[in-house]
Amino acid sequence: MYKKAYGIIETLAPLHVGATAGEESGNLNLIFRDQFTQTGILPGSSIRGRLRSEMRLIDGDQAANYWYGSESGAEQSETNNESIIKFEYASILWLPVFCPGQPIVWVSSPRLLQRYQRIAGDALKNIDIPDPYTGSRNLKARESRGQKTLFFNLGFLTITKTVDLSPWFPSGQQKPAVIVDDSDIAMIHNMALYRQSRVRLKLDQKVVDGHGFFNTEALPEGTILVFPIAIRDDKSGKQWDPFNGDHSTDIYLGGLESIGFGHCQLTLSGI
Repeated sequence: MYKKAYGIIETLAPLHVGATAGEESGNLNLIFRDQFTQTGILPGSSIRGRLRSEMRLIDGDQAANYWYGSESGAEQSETNNESIIKFEYASILWLPVFCPGQPIVWVSSPRLLQRYQRIAGDALKNIDIPDPYTGSRNLKARESRGQKTLFFNLGFLTITKTVDLSPWFPSGQQKPAVIVDDSDIAMIHNMALYRQSRVRLKLDQKVVDGHGFFNTEALPEGTILVFPIAIRDDKSGKQWDPFNGDHSTDIYLGGLESIGFGHCQLTLSGI
């Protein structure tokens, strides 16, 4: 009934998906987070909305409504608003974190890898999820008394073993990486986020407008996210082709595009 596919997002600039300025107390614009790991997510509605708008520009409203369903409030939405293409949320697979001497280490946890294993299907079906505090073989760590120690942004991290983590990277090429415990990923995630304070100036002079100050956070450049796609079989024989024959494209997701946020590389697999 449904064909399974999935998408990989790699951020090429900070990515913010969450509240806009002034919507939260203290003018702190937080990103959306998974309720269990407390790591950033990208809602499926955000992905669907961006792909809908791109298809509308190229193929028109009729094609966009056919694949993604009619917009809420449209006349067609009163009778049938089910889309042929269905998206779940995108979760973090690898999060880049500053580490002296690397200078970047990509971090994940068993729960995040477990979701990727489920989404990727047969490609990872028979591969065991690495234990916490397992590092990649190309990780630079200080070795002493048979143990490897990584000087991390939150202190020292003991690496119990190193393995080939290349199957867990969608590109097949492993980066310097480490798997941490699910209980640690939230704290590391918060330390790794890109944060910026923004001000609005008065129109007639370079003076800060007292009502235009806010802080925002975003997933850093180099974050890798994954999301599942379900394609409903409608017997029409039509082929979903969101990128005009390509399986990968540059795309802008989330908000704050005016200040350089949201640039991503989106790759589809299994379509």
